[in-house]
Amino acid sequence: MDPRRYEVVPIGIDRDGRWYLEHDALKVLAVEAPRLGALNRGDTPVTLLPHRDSRALVPAPSGDIESAGAARGAIPGPLDVIFPVLHGTFGEDGTVQGLLELAGVPYVGSGVLGSALGMDKDVQKRLLGGAGVAVVDYGSITRAEYDEHPAAARKMANKLGYPVFVKPNALGSSIGIHKVRSAADLDAALRDAFRYDRKALIEQSCSGRELECAVLGNDHPEASVVGEVLVGADHDFYSYESKYVDPQGAEIRIPARLTKAQSNRIRAMAVSAFSALSLRGMARVDFLATPDLGRIVVNEVNTIPGFTAISMYPKLWEATRLPLPKLIDKLIDLALEEHRERSGLSFTYLPERKERG
Repeated sequence: MDPRRYEVVPIGIDRDGRWYLEHDALKVLAVEAPRLGALNRGDTPVTLLPHRDSRALVPAPSGDIESAGAARGAIPGPLDVIFPVLHGTFGEDGTVQGLLELAGVPYVGSGVLGSALGMDKDVQKRLLGGAGVAVVDYGSITRAEYDEHPAAARKMANKLGYPVFVKPNALGSSIGIHKVRSAADLDAALRDAFRYDRKALIEQSCSGRELECAVLGNDHPEASVVGEVLVGADHDFYSYESKYVDPQGAEIRIPARLTKAQSNRIRAMAVSAFSALSLRGMARVDFLATPDLGRIVVNEVNTIPGFTAISMYPKLWEATRLPLPKLIDKLIDLALEEHRERSGLSFTYLPERKERG
């Protein structure tokens, strides 16, 4: 973010959901996750009040009252816009977006509905399919349904054909995902998926290529060039380990080796998916394709994609001649535009009074 244009107020969220002003945010972000300490040590606990257009952070009680009292410092004034750099539950699923709507604070990215749809893979696929956007063949099953009729899951997997992928319905970063090669391993994969969600998906495998496209905009979204993820030989699929643990787990190729027609087809599908899910601001649309690209399907849509300098979303836009600082400017402008649009709506019905004559 251009320091001449923005005054950045870093807010950290701990594992219990408490918010803290992170005065040393860059140092915290540089620490490896296994060694990351508690955020509340020396930082100021804050919160937002759900009052329309208050926009102000206020002091909040902390679990450690003694250290929180010592940490209290100056709290900045009203916030102009919030840029959520969050993944998963309680950040990317519409919950934080709902709080920001109540507080009347402009924010980057999709609203409550779009964010929730981005996380709920089952409903997302149903809407995309209804809008004519091709998705991978799949079935869904709740934990209650599985407990009562485990044979239903086996029947579903048999119909799709092994290998299948089993995954929690509303999660990200490939957590809880298993590639199941035979019926003997299906139950264990489902039990692990149900650790994270009450619903699981069983998806047909689409072996071949993994392609990604970034989308940017509100009412007139645009697509970036297409990139490709090449999974390392030591990994069966684009798993959590290949994404975050193994430095050689995956290679990113931007732009992907495609014909112009193939690229245009994928970019058009990305924009269609973005619009079908009522998304705003940004999203990364992930595709699966057969090696010859005869079949291309949307795997899922990510409403808050990774946002480091080496993440796919900013790299795709950089290759589309929109460097990271300008991309951030554009996203903040889109957030303010969306807030102005919503602020112009009437949320109170006042019927016209009829004059007596």
